[in-house]
Amino acid sequence: MLTTPAVRLLDARELSAVLELLARDPVANAFVTARVLDSRLDPRRLGGEMWGWYHRGELAALCFAGANLVPVGAGPAALRAFAERALAQGRRCSSIVGPAEQVGGLWEHLERSWGPPRLVRRTQPLMVVDSPPPGVAADPRVRRVRRSEMDLVMPACVAMFTEEVGVSPLSAVDGGLAYQSRVAETVGEGRCFARVEDGRVVFKAEIGAVTPSACQLQGVWTAPDRRGRGLATAGLAQVIRHALDEAAPLVSLYVNDFNEPALATYRRLGFREVGALRSIMF
Repeated sequence: MLTTPAVRLLDARELSAVLELLARDPVANAFVTARVLDSRLDPRRLGGEMWGWYHRGELAALCFAGANLVPVGAGPAALRAFAERALAQGRRCSSIVGPAEQVGGLWEHLERSWGPPRLVRRTQPLMVVDSPPPGVAADPRVRRVRRSEMDLVMPACVAMFTEEVGVSPLSAVDGGLAYQSRVAETVGEGRCFARVEDGRVVFKAEIGAVTPSACQLQGVWTAPDRRGRGLATAGLAQVIRHALDEAAPLVSLYVNDFNEPALATYRRLGFREVGALRSIMF
């Protein structure tokens, strides 16, 4: 297939139009919006490419193509066009993630060439909260991880990633250097929180993507031997307070639909569902 001319590689000249499109769904688009705001669409800082699909001369859909392939506001015609470009380039991403319907439509065009995937998370409820959880005591021992504590928090980060994704981030071609760099950036920006007991992390969570409208929690993890004791509920209550005070007026996250304990915890904290994402991992 040939790449349709309706798809263009975007740069800083289209910044206003890109942000306007992303603002139509600030929660689902938080990850991409944060990348765009941080980089101003400078390709050296974006960490990938931004593809734009035009309809009647107007920017109508986006696709971020980096370590993740993320469609934004894309209908059937745009998804077909993005798939053609992705097929022409060859797979460079480790996952496709985004609104469930859009990821599903994109995968229909890519599966024959890129499949089978290593793992599919078909339905991941997207949830938000806009106020501190009523009736839930925040854990005062959950605190910001210091820059000097990378060696302390890294084992918990690796355990969380391995449990969720099914492979260790340290098994990557670069030996995990890129993953460690991302963790270091989150810690350095003061967005990694943990409860530490006897020299080890027993609970952790991070404030990931941050935009003026919403932020996204990520990396929520409790040590296996401490689960079922309320650490995550109280710990997240503390992190939510930090997020609302310091980051954005809406706090979001997404979770696998089969993870009933996590869903129960999030609902107890006041999270409500506003959509569904899907992840296809290679």
